[in-house]
Amino acid sequence: MLMTIDIGNTNISLGIYDGDRMDLSWRVSTDHQRMPDEYGLQIIGLLQLENIPPEDINGVCLASVVPHLTGVFQQTCQKYLGQDPLVVDAGVKTGVRVLYETPKSVGADRIVDAAAVQRLYGGPACVVDFGTGTTFDAISAEGDYLGGAIAPGIGIAADALFQRAAKLPKVDLNTPPSVIGRNTPYAMQSGLIFGYVGLVEGMVARFRKELGPEMKVIATGGLTDIIARETDVIDIVAPWLTLDGLRIIWEMNR
Repeated sequence: MLMTIDIGNTNISLGIYDGDRMDLSWRVSTDHQRMPDEYGLQIIGLLQLENIPPEDINGVCLASVVPHLTGVFQQTCQKYLGQDPLVVDAGVKTGVRVLYETPKSVGADRIVDAAAVQRLYGGPACVVDFGTGTTFDAISAEGDYLGGAIAPGIGIAADALFQRAAKLPKVDLNTPPSVIGRNTPYAMQSGLIFGYVGLVEGMVARFRKELGPEMKVIATGGLTDIIARETDVIDIVAPWLTLDGLRIIWEMNR
C-alpha cells in the first residue's frame, strides 16, 4: 500500500492507495508545533482504526508547502512506517513542464495538481484549489503548468472579519437561506459564500479567455463542496486531486 501526504498550512491530507485505487483518505489540522512522535502516533492511530498494520505501508509520497514540517514528516515516516518518503521537489519526475518565471517558487502541491490533471483529465484546464489560499492554476493543452492567481482563502476572509470588526461574530461557513441576509450572521455568510462564488466565476471567465473555450474547470480542496454547489462553472469536483497526483508521481519515480 502507498500512503500519500499533502502538508498544507491549514490542513494535512493523507490517502491510502492499493494500486491506482484510493481506499482511504483523511484530512487533519496542521499543527506547526507538533513533534515527529506526535504525528507518528496520530498516523498509527488512523491506520489502527482501519485495521491496517503499519508494515503494510510499503511506500510514502509527500508534498509540502510548510518547510519545517517536511523534515518532521520525513522523521515520522522513517520511525513509524519504516519508509523514507519520496518528497516532491526539484529533481523528482513529475511529467509537468513548469513555465513559471521562477519555477522553484511554485508550491509543490500546485505542480502535483497539474500532474494529476495531465494524467486524469487533460488540458487545457483551470484548477481551483480551496485551501488556506484560493488558488487558480492554468494547465495548457500539452499539460504544462503556465502560472495562475492566488487570493486569500475563504477561511482567512472569515477570520479577518471576526478579528477586525468588533461587532461581527464568528460564523460557520454555511450557505445562508438567501443572498440578502436578514441578520448579521446570514449577511456575513452571504458575503463569504456568494462573494467567493463570484470570485470563482469571474476568474474562470478570465482564464477561459486566455486558455480557450474548451478549458475544463476542476475544483479541489477542503471547502470545495460549499462553493461547487452554488455555481455551474465547475466541471469536475476532485477533493483529493493532490493525493491522486502524488500517487501518479510515485509511479513515475519507482
